[in-house]
Amino acid sequence: MKYLVLIGDGMADYPVDELGGKTPLMVAHTPNMDSLAQRGEMGLVHTIPKGYPKGSEIANLSIFGYDPKKYYTGRGPLEAASIGARLGPNDVAFRCNLVTLEVIAGAVIMVDYSAGHISTEEGGEIIKKLDRELGNSSFRFYPGVSYRHLLVWGGGKEMMVTIPPHDITEQNIGDYLPKGEGARELIRLITDAQILLNAHPINQRRLQEGKREANSIWPWGQGKAPQMPAFSKKFGLKGSVISAVDLIKGIGIYAGMQVVEVPGATGYLDTNYQGKAEYGLRALEKDDFVYIHVEAPDEASHNGDLEAKIEAIEAFDEKVVGTIVDGVERLGDYKIMVLPDHPTPIRLRTHTDDPVPFVIYSSKQDPVIRVKGFDEEEARKGGILIEDGHELMGRFLGQGS
Repeated sequence: MKYLVLIGDGMADYPVDELGGKTPLMVAHTPNMDSLAQRGEMGLVHTIPKGYPKGSEIANLSIFGYDPKKYYTGRGPLEAASIGARLGPNDVAFRCNLVTLEVIAGAVIMVDYSAGHISTEEGGEIIKKLDRELGNSSFRFYPGVSYRHLLVWGGGKEMMVTIPPHDITEQNIGDYLPKGEGARELIRLITDAQILLNAHPINQRRLQEGKREANSIWPWGQGKAPQMPAFSKKFGLKGSVISAVDLIKGIGIYAGMQVVEVPGATGYLDTNYQGKAEYGLRALEKDDFVYIHVEAPDEASHNGDLEAKIEAIEAFDEKVVGTIVDGVERLGDYKIMVLPDHPTPIRLRTHTDDPVPFVIYSSKQDPVIRVKGFDEEEARKGGILIEDGHELMGRFLGQGS
């Protein structure tokens, strides 16, 4: 049996007035997900436990089958594993965004959590410059993808409060700067970085081209390295993970999985959807499990772009789900699970912890049509609600979690 988990990050949403009270999933053309829903097991799952950060780090740990209450230590260390930063026992890793700030009416505003979705090449050059100028025995910077980078604080503090920048778009950052033990040192580092970035040639060029500057860093999601059992030990399966996002790849690495790199995978709307599916099918020729993650719907939601979100959902359905469905039969019996990791409602432009729809389809089961398609409302009709998201993987694999 071959197992595929297909994640459309942030696909779930609330009813949207412009769509006549329907959600993007309800109006998007998604024949492949609809067909799986009609023939499979459809329901809802809480991927984020109450009281935990409403982010992809928690949601995807749950979907992978790891209880966040046991294994979550912070987003930063998960991304560190993918970037290749080896953490010592006293190292604290932070996700470090390159962001765009502007002074508006006397307040410093978070204009863009992604610095205009700066390219990986530009972002990497900036981060390397920060490490040369500001790196020391305490702080080190590591380049990632696009605006997503890493800051490691040797012997640092991990209990301070930090806020994801995508949660405070168009808001005054003064209300959301780090708070608690160690905050003063971190704020000083942010200020020093701003001074350095203000004169950086890449930012000067981006301004001339009408693009947004990467004029500040924003550290968040801090934590120390987690201790997790391998997926193969927990579930008895070897597998691979495919994503453009370091967070997802990092979870896979801690779970002992192979990370499959796909050319053209960007973590944005222009990602190589079909390539992810094709590489996933190739990985299944030697392993029995693959986890494919697509970030694009979530990015559209954070940008408040309804049209782009619908387009991303349709591309995910056609080029990822459709390619998988068309190609997996040659590998024998299979099961497919499709779901968002969490909702990212367009009108909120950030994540929520509402339950998300999921479908599990097995090539060995007799289809019984219970629902019309794959969306939030039809999932409620499925009559299944899984309260502890980390139990979903065991259900999918036909074994305990």
